[in-house]
Amino acid sequence: MLQDTKKGNKTKLILEDGSVYHGYSFGAERSVAGEVVFNTGMVGYPESMTDPSYRGQILTLTYPLIGNYGVPSDKRDGNEILKFFESEKIQIQGLIVSEYCKNYHHWNAMRSLSEWLKENNVPGIYGIDTRALTKKLREKGTMLGKIVYDKDIDFDDPDKRNLVKEVSIDKPIIYGDGEIKVVVIDCGIKNNILRCFLKRDVKIIRVPWDYDVFKKQFEFDGLFISNGPGDPKMCKETIEIVRKAIANDIPIFGICLGNQILGLAAGADTYKLKYGHRSQNQPCKELGTKKCYITPQNHGFAVDTETLPKDWQPWFENANDKTNEGIRHRKKPWFSIQFHPEAKCGPVDTEFLFDRFLSIIKNGKRIC
Repeated sequence: MLQDTKKGNKTKLILEDGSVYHGYSFGAERSVAGEVVFNTGMVGYPESMTDPSYRGQILTLTYPLIGNYGVPSDKRDGNEILKFFESEKIQIQGLIVSEYCKNYHHWNAMRSLSEWLKENNVPGIYGIDTRALTKKLREKGTMLGKIVYDKDIDFDDPDKRNLVKEVSIDKPIIYGDGEIKVVVIDCGIKNNILRCFLKRDVKIIRVPWDYDVFKKQFEFDGLFISNGPGDPKMCKETIEIVRKAIANDIPIFGICLGNQILGLAAGADTYKLKYGHRSQNQPCKELGTKKCYITPQNHGFAVDTETLPKDWQPWFENANDKTNEGIRHRKKPWFSIQFHPEAKCGPVDTEFLFDRFLSIIKNGKRIC
């Protein structure tokens, strides 16, 4: 492997259309394959990289300078949840940046981004023209790609496997001791969703993606469906559990993949977006009002609102491309959103939706 003593070992990104981008390694030096996507956030790379919704994906960060504030500590809170990350490890397949900053500085930084990538055996490549790469992805859509370091490998389509199964927990975990009990279906949940419930004094019963809480006869007041990676149609077991919750008239709240799973459980269809929404600045309109919220997002699939049953309605809509950003039942306490009201790096304009869900449970309201 050729090495530039100032820049590091040479490596390259290859896309399925044959395009090749040359750069330099700053993470684990190995070849990986996945789906190449881009995120337009200016900050929040530790949160994004540990978001299970990125499982199987090679993440391109469009902000030109990455690594300048290093990586935070591994401190945990009173519930043994990592304070500064969204899961227990880096979830992305690989990282692509334009310029990597070796000299980091932040009061909470414990190591460099390069060190963290190597600890997690995740490759990183810099020196790539991320503007040109992002433009290609916007024109052609999300593409398969591979970071090739020492030997070539085959392309890999992560949507062909059940990614939710890979990131979900193996057995139930209980947090908190509040009076309100919410079953949280872990499809790849972000830690800050747990924090948002816990700070509202909720007892969380966190269960695996395919764990049938009705067979186990849990006592709970509401059902929450988390975010997660990949094609929602892979989650047949989760969809059936949500259908049982609907049949039992249990309040339901879903976020991101949870929106798509609720839509499928209701009888609607989902489809893959051209390049998805992955940013901190997506404008979403609440239909029937004049309100528009700035939202953070990370998803590649959406609900087809044309297929919603008559008792269901679109709730939010993306102001840019008019795709669905939330659905709800017209009479029952079932609703979900496509964006992330809990995003750790913000904005948090829509965090009130957690309060709305809990208010429905507390007051026994049947309409969202």
